[in-house]
Amino acid sequence: MVTPNPGPTATPFAESEDQSYRTPPHNFDAEQALLGAILVNNLAHNRVSEFLQPEHFADAVHGRIFDACTKLIERGQVANPVTLKGVFDQDAELEDIGGAQYLARLAASSVTIINAADYGRAIFDLFLRRQLISLGEGVVNDAYSHDLEADAPAQIEEAEQKLFDLATTGQYEGGFLPFSKTLTSAIDMAEAAYKREGRLAGLATGFADIDKLLGGLHPSDLVVLAGRPSMGKTALATNIAYHAAKTYKTEVDEDGNKKVVDGGVVGFFSLEMSAEQLATRILAEAAGVPSDKIRKGELSNAAFQKVVAASRKLDAMPLFIDDTPALSVVALRTRARRLKRTQGLSLIVVDYLQLLHPAAGHVPDNRVQEISAMTRGLKALAKELNVPVLALSQLSRAVEQRDNKRPQLADLRESGAIEQDADVVMFIYREEYYLARQEPDPSNEKYGEWIDRMGRVHNLAEVNVAKQRHGPIGTVKLYFQAEYTRFQDHIPDDHVPASPDDHTPDPDAPPF
Repeated sequence: MVTPNPGPTATPFAESEDQSYRTPPHNFDAEQALLGAILVNNLAHNRVSEFLQPEHFADAVHGRIFDACTKLIERGQVANPVTLKGVFDQDAELEDIGGAQYLARLAASSVTIINAADYGRAIFDLFLRRQLISLGEGVVNDAYSHDLEADAPAQIEEAEQKLFDLATTGQYEGGFLPFSKTLTSAIDMAEAAYKREGRLAGLATGFADIDKLLGGLHPSDLVVLAGRPSMGKTALATNIAYHAAKTYKTEVDEDGNKKVVDGGVVGFFSLEMSAEQLATRILAEAAGVPSDKIRKGELSNAAFQKVVAASRKLDAMPLFIDDTPALSVVALRTRARRLKRTQGLSLIVVDYLQLLHPAAGHVPDNRVQEISAMTRGLKALAKELNVPVLALSQLSRAVEQRDNKRPQLADLRESGAIEQDADVVMFIYREEYYLARQEPDPSNEKYGEWIDRMGRVHNLAEVNVAKQRHGPIGTVKLYFQAEYTRFQDHIPDDHVPASPDDHTPDPDAPPF
């Protein structure tokens, strides 16, 4: 083995002067072994080029040699001591270790290229350790400083962001998968959908027509539900979250592992409403009691008994609410990962997108870039945790300027970023909301026409699936009960029940 280059950080003088000094982790032998393998057989470079960079080497000279090899190989040329001799012949940094002859000694000491990937991973792992040390020192120094503009929570968030960036830099996991493996996963998903009630591949929303159009909410998808204020975005998202948590069911497979067969654990990030307000909505939906009466305490004995009975059933429901305001995507990711690790996780709901806060230390040039970073973060979170993320979004006021106020993709605030990153974009629209504000005077001749129109759209809502990567688009109708903040499947008046399970729901009956 070639005599290791001590590098700038491994001086014997420092260790003899101060025994408390610790040399940052490194392995010069592994670096030399990898470079020697590359110089002998350039195919060794292919095994590490995906994740290894010149700055990952502890010895800067080794990093420069690796960089020179990379440039030659990418040009289709051979990288060996002869072709690199001209590059490093007059290199002052190589003089102390033998000049260009050092390249020949590296090649001569090479054993095999079989372990090249292992050498590369060892070098990369040690690089991460050195970065962690540097990051930790920075966190300590920041904590000691008294910056009035950066309180402790902001410093924690900034540290989390740096850790996330470090964790996602140069990952050597993943890569190409053989089609046979991905095909097996697709067949397994299809089989699970075939066996599951409702024949859904994804998580059921609880609304038959939406599930039929979407096939449920699929893992790793970013689903955006958008609408103008008072359209019922939060109510619909709450209904979906409630249904998923209510139907949560697991079973133990042949290997003794617990797997979810229906419903799921839900993490609800409520940036607009408090946890108590959200819980009141869910309680009103479950008990079939108007939410305003629960808040005011205007309950009859029968209604109070309904609330008590519903609360007992809801107590064990796997629905977790985080109402921290101005949460960042980084903090949201950290909390979602913690929830999945401790309780499991099948669905994330974010209410709503525009209330998310930029990461500490990240100041985007404009609002479009800020929203773009948030949607990319949510999409990355969905893929990382392999769960659907349902993110609510506001629409721009351009809707109000049109006669036809049904939303379009262009109405999304900062629509380019949201439309690009989302797998599914749904709009919720209630014509009754706008029509009620256009009530003419009873003496007006158009008053009768207005009454007829109100009768046709009373308690009706439309959910328009305007974008779907892996399925059709379309519009479905829902029945909306404002007093219970509850949506239900819409059954046309002329519908004849085809089976005992196909009937018009009783709006006053609780969904249990």
